[in-house]
Amino acid sequence: MSGVISKTCLLSVVCPVYNEVDHIEALLHFFIQAKPDDKELFLIDGGSTDGTLEIIANWQKQHDNIYLLHNERQYVPFALNKAIPQCRGKYIVRLDAHTEYKENYFEEILKAFEKSGADIVGGPTRKKSSGKTSQAIAYAISTPLGIGDSRVHQEDYEGFTDSVTFGAWRRSVFDRIGLFDERLKRNQDDEFHYRAKSKGLTIYQSPAIHLYYYPRSTLVTLFHQYYQYGFYKPLVLKKVPSGTKMRHVIPSLFLLYLIACPVLAVWSFLFLFPLVLYVLLVIYYSFRSDLKWREKFHALLVYPTLHIAYGAGFLLGLSQLWKK
Repeated sequence: MSGVISKTCLLSVVCPVYNEVDHIEALLHFFIQAKPDDKELFLIDGGSTDGTLEIIANWQKQHDNIYLLHNERQYVPFALNKAIPQCRGKYIVRLDAHTEYKENYFEEILKAFEKSGADIVGGPTRKKSSGKTSQAIAYAISTPLGIGDSRVHQEDYEGFTDSVTFGAWRRSVFDRIGLFDERLKRNQDDEFHYRAKSKGLTIYQSPAIHLYYYPRSTLVTLFHQYYQYGFYKPLVLKKVPSGTKMRHVIPSLFLLYLIACPVLAVWSFLFLFPLVLYVLLVIYYSFRSDLKWREKFHALLVYPTLHIAYGAGFLLGLSQLWKK
């Protein structure tokens, strides 16, 4: 069954998928079991070839509120923009297939809308990890040294904010500010939320909304991820300058400093002081953690990977903007 319902419902759920054979059953089970019952699910497939579509088809035979759409252009913003106009819910929730959700996830989202009166709500990014590098990454991206003052990684923060993980939106939000920017392979959530806030809409984070994200498991994949985050951020900030924070530009300034360090050190060893301070901060944050000793040493490598990858991506993203 791949048609779209005509009646309205309370909650529409959208989830881009691609080769999710290891995760799709758990996602579908969560959706069906979670309250409220008055909801629909749009799965937007980017061309899966691993059996994902067959699993979805089997679930569709049993549940008439699961719908399958096809995203020939694969990337997330195209998937979201294909599904959202077809949603009939008063509220629209985005899920990610690689993330776990507490059984009351939807209920807490609805409570947050009612409590806050916000246009957009979501929960902080909680981490689950397995493996030494993954645990070190999960820790590092939760610290101020890793990601600055971003509230989305502050698990206890409750209140109005700039962006939330994935997000849940009142249907009227899309009527007011449009859909997702399809130029952004990464950071499309941030751009959308910055744009919403710049138009006077409100975003609320509730720690009662529980989702569990699995960080990357290697330094190579972490570098690639944060390089892409950095690369697309200048376009986001060009569109919505009010979203600019110091944490967005510090990694690129740090990378430029590292490149200039050999020349600067020839003039005076005092120019090495920022580098020494950085190394001391990395050691301090790595070893003050509750990680096991081996993970602490992994964290020593995670921090520079995060910062250099993001900084390099940001600088190249800036250069692409200048060419236009």
